[in-house]
Amino acid sequence: MQCLVITGASSGIGLATAATFMEAGYKVINLSRRPCGVSGVVNISCDLADPDNWDCLTQSLVAEISGATELCLVHNAAHLAHDTVQDALPADLRRTYEINLVAPTILNRAVLPSMGPGSSIVYIGSTLGEKAVPGSFSYVTSKHASIGMMRSTCQDLAGTGIHTACINPGFTDTEMLRDHITEDVMPDIAGMSTFGRLIDPAEIGKTVLFAAQSPVINGSVINANLGQIER
Repeated sequence: MQCLVITGASSGIGLATAATFMEAGYKVINLSRRPCGVSGVVNISCDLADPDNWDCLTQSLVAEISGATELCLVHNAAHLAHDTVQDALPADLRRTYEINLVAPTILNRAVLPSMGPGSSIVYIGSTLGEKAVPGSFSYVTSKHASIGMMRSTCQDLAGTGIHTACINPGFTDTEMLRDHITEDVMPDIAGMSTFGRLIDPAEIGKTVLFAAQSPVINGSVINANLGQIER
């Protein structure tokens, strides 16, 4: 049995990725506060920022992945705050790190004992994992760290047959982007790719499936951004 464990599949890239893996014949398990709307997905309700959830959550998850011959763990859930180095509050920074960095670490430890050769861990990063823009201090910092986590994962799992990658989406048509960018600016954002449009979440879902099925890209960062125009 091939199995996908994904966080934050209730919308956007996570939802599209869950649908892509379901179509490919995987059992899909989603961890998020809201359920994934794709038929057949197993939903485990949780708040990834709440450390009190973890014992019960990991027990439920381990039971669901029992019997899997190949596992793909996708760290998709993320928190994006509007903050700067001047006004970032420690509590808000901790929440971002809990979701973007601490949760993946806990899930890795929970799932790895059930992973055999051919399994994979895919981190969903961002183009902001390799550069920065104003007003996204904690998010940018965490996404730089996600690339470091992926590369460390690759090195630590050498010889296990488990591979890893970090997918860095460009401007993707998701709720997160539309909450962060005002509608009047959206045409300018779309024009920042060489194709002159936003990325469809399904395009990222297909890229994640490719990464999960391609051990040759182990330790790689894949910039899935339609050829972003730098200005």
